[in-house]
Amino acid sequence: MKVVNYKDIPPIVMDNEMVKNVAGRVMISKEDGAQNFCMRLFEMGKHGFTPRHTHDWEHEVFVHKGAGEVLIKDRWYPVSAGSAVFVPANIEHQFKNTSDKTFAFVCLIPSGAPEL
Repeated sequence: MKVVNYKDIPPIVMDNEMVKNVAGRVMISKEDGAQNFCMRLFEMGKHGFTPRHTHDWEHEVFVHKGAGEVLIKDRWYPVSAGSAVFVPANIEHQFKNTSDKTFAFVCLIPSGAPEL
């Protein structure tokens, strides 16, 4: 069992040509005994975005705060606090912050996928 506040997990900051102004935290992982899923939290600052990419696993996302957009295939969808997103396997996708405030979401991936 694990109970933790996200602020107690040091973020991994990503800021380059492919990913901009993003901090990621692995909240629950295989190291915690989670055999089926990994829970990650991402926070994006102003103009932040994740890389446009695909992979062999699905993931589920819950937007915690802020506003942004998610690209799924070739269409952008607006999301905000309370939105849930399902990204199927092998579908091109990307997230971006569309506001001046922090955009934060929880992302679940299956065990075996790269955790961050």
